[in-house]
Amino acid sequence: LPMSLLLSRRDATVTLAHSKTPPKQLEELLAAADIVVVAVGRPGFLKGEWLKPGSVVIDVGINPIPDSTKQSGRRLVGDCDFESCEQTARLITPVPGGVGPMTIAMLLQNTLIAAIRATSDVETQQNSR
Repeated sequence: LPMSLLLSRRDATVTLAHSKTPPKQLEELLAAADIVVVAVGRPGFLKGEWLKPGSVVIDVGINPIPDSTKQSGRRLVGDCDFESCEQTARLITPVPGGVGPMTIAMLLQNTLIAAIRATSDVETQQNSR
């Protein structure tokens, strides 16, 4: 939802769908979308054949799946079937390493801003006494 608000503020036409959207309707929406933000919580949910050629895919999902080749016995994947989506999309964020680092950076920035505001509020209150 926050991404839809950010895009709307930039005058983008935003359509929201979810995991319960009928498959045919979902495929029609995706076939027309220039930007797709997927955050459904299902590994490999979004298929490349559903996408408009040249679209941009932002995969927000992070799902552990079994992988016997890894020491932990699992690996992280997104909500996109990455291999099929990268064949159709012009750009696609990887999982892991895509939106996660940006999320952390923004959380740190917001924490810093809040700390600065809290400090200046305390100083303002002390100076007004």
